[in-house]
Amino acid sequence: MGLIVQKFGGSSVANAERVMNVANIITDTYRQGNDVIVVVSAQGDTTDDLIEKAKEINPAASKREMDMLLTSGEQISIALLSMAIEKLGFPVVSLLGWQAGFNTSSAYGTARIKSIKTDRLRAEVDRHNIVVVAGFQGLNKYDDLTTLGRGGSDTSAVAIAAAMHADRCQIFTDVEGVFTADPRKVENAKKLQEITYDEMLELATLGAQVLNNRSVEMAKKYNVEVEVLSSLKRVPGTIVKEVAKMEKMLVRGVTKDTDVARISIKKIPNNPGVAFKMFAKLAQKKINVDIILQSVGRDDTKDITFTVSKENADEAVKAVLDTFDIEESNIVCDKEVAKISVVGAGMESHPGTASKMFEALYENDINIDMISTSEIKISVLIDIKDADRAVSAVHRAFYPA
Repeated sequence: MGLIVQKFGGSSVANAERVMNVANIITDTYRQGNDVIVVVSAQGDTTDDLIEKAKEINPAASKREMDMLLTSGEQISIALLSMAIEKLGFPVVSLLGWQAGFNTSSAYGTARIKSIKTDRLRAEVDRHNIVVVAGFQGLNKYDDLTTLGRGGSDTSAVAIAAAMHADRCQIFTDVEGVFTADPRKVENAKKLQEITYDEMLELATLGAQVLNNRSVEMAKKYNVEVEVLSSLKRVPGTIVKEVAKMEKMLVRGVTKDTDVARISIKKIPNNPGVAFKMFAKLAQKKINVDIILQSVGRDDTKDITFTVSKENADEAVKAVLDTFDIEESNIVCDKEVAKISVVGAGMESHPGTASKMFEALYENDINIDMISTSEIKISVLIDIKDADRAVSAVHRAFYPA
C-alpha cells in the first residue's frame, strides 16, 4: 500500500469505452489499499482539433489565448473520467492544473514548472479521494493559464510524484512498455524490463514517442522511478530507474526522428568567432541545434552544416543570413532527411558498435550524410525515404531473429 501516481494519455481516454477501462484500472489500484492521484491528457486528437479551430478564426492568435483554448481539452477529460469513477462507486475529485498547485513560468505554450503547492492534493488524499488532475497545464505569476508543451502531461505526472514523494509513478500508453524499436513497425522488437534514465532520455530525445524527454529529466533529477505500461493490456511494463540490471544486450534501442532539417552554409569567412556568432544568433532565437559538422577551411572560407527541427528551419536560415554577408544561394535547407540512432550505455567502451550499424546501412544501400556520436548514442542522418527501412536493418543487425 502506498501513494501511486498514474498518468493516462489521450489515446487511453479517446472514447467512452476507453474512459471506463481507465476508470477500472484506477479503481482496482485504489481497491488494493493505495492512495491514487491520476494525471490525464486531452481525449484523442482534441488538442489538434482545437488548434485547427483556432486557425479558422485567427491563424496568428497570441500564445496566451492559445493556452486559454488548449487547456480546455484536459478539463473535459478529467470531468468525464471522474464521472466514470463515480459511476463505479468510488470517491473522486477532479482538479485543473492550477487547483492542483502547479506554478509555472510565463512562457505560453512551453511553460516550465517552477513549483507545486501540494496543500490541496494532500488534503484530498487525506480524505481518501481519488484525485484526477489535468495534465499539461498550470498557472503563471500573472494568474494566466499556461501549457507545458507537447507531452507535458508526462512531466505533470512525474512532478506530482516528486512533490508528493509517491511510491510509484506509472505512465500508461498504448504500448506495453519501452521497446528496442517501434513494435508497430519493426519485427522482433523486444520489450525492455528496465532501462536507465540516461538511456531513456536519449531515446525520448531522438524520436521514441513513449515518454516526453522533459519528464525523464525530471524523474532523474528527483530519482522518481517510472513504470511505462499499457492501458489496454494488464501486463508488466518497463521500469525507468537510475541503475538498470546489466543485460547482454548492448544497444537498448533504435529510433527514428523525421522532424529534422539539415542546413548547409557554404563559403563562410574562415575567421575566428564565426561559429560563435552564428550559433549565438540561433540561441537568441531559441533554436536548438543538434548535429554540427564543419569542414576544413580552404580559400579563406569554410562550410558548416547543422540540423534543427523542421519548424525552426526557415527561421534558422534567416538567422544565418542576418549574421553573415553571403549569397542566399550558398545556403541549402533540406527538410527531406531523417535521423536514425542507436542508444546504449557503455557503447563507447565496446568497439564495433558503429561499424555494425554502418554495415547494416551499407548492405541495404542506404547512404549516410552526417554522423554524430556520444558515450551512449550513435546518430546518422539519411534520406527520409529510407528511414523505416534503415530502422529495420539496424535493428536486425543488433537483434537478429
